[in-house]
Amino acid sequence: MALILNLETSTTNCSVSLAKEGDIIVLKELNSANYSHAEKLHVFIEDVMRDAGSEMQDLDAIAVSKGPGSYTGLRIGVSAAKGLCYALDKPLVSISTLESMAAQLVSTEEKVIIIPVLDARRMEVYAAVFDGQLHQIRETRAEVINENSFQEYRDSKSLHFLGSGAQKIKDILDQANIQFHCEIVPSAKEMARLSFQKFTNNDFEDVAYFEPYYLKDFVLQTKKQIGSKP
Repeated sequence: MALILNLETSTTNCSVSLAKEGDIIVLKELNSANYSHAEKLHVFIEDVMRDAGSEMQDLDAIAVSKGPGSYTGLRIGVSAAKGLCYALDKPLVSISTLESMAAQLVSTEEKVIIIPVLDARRMEVYAAVFDGQLHQIRETRAEVINENSFQEYRDSKSLHFLGSGAQKIKDILDQANIQFHCEIVPSAKEMARLSFQKFTNNDFEDVAYFEPYYLKDFVLQTKKQIGSKP
């Protein structure tokens, strides 16, 4: 019987769930534009465990959303997960942020394409491509959106863009078969089934060496650089 704590901090949504055999027992989350992870994550972990009537030592694994996403958010989530794994001597499971997003829109229809997109800088997004059964058919990329973006998938029966980057695409692409789900955010709810699958396959990370999947280098700008002209 697998009891797994799932942590999602890759975007503005600070989300924690406790799941048994892939089924949610308790979920607690707060989607705040102010990024509440530093203040709320450990509080949510304590609340979830208390509400479930479970002790930390009862856990069989810790799962964390590995990215891509917010640099700071990912660091907070991964640091918390690794700390718990060390303290409790439990295995670490990592879940693709974009895959867990796509899991919110799994479809049994044929020729359905699901493209989770996270907002990056300017007209850039982080995106991956899945079919309706959550099989990944294109790797994760950081890409600049233009009128030619995702051309090879536009003849699908139904094409879904979901996440914070969907609005950028909506402003450029206009086809009857395209649907946009801008309200969808990564959540620890969808992580539950994915983390259980990895747990049963003994698909664990090396706690000592695991790092978030940033996708591209984090660039720290100085005040002088921010104020200078391009």
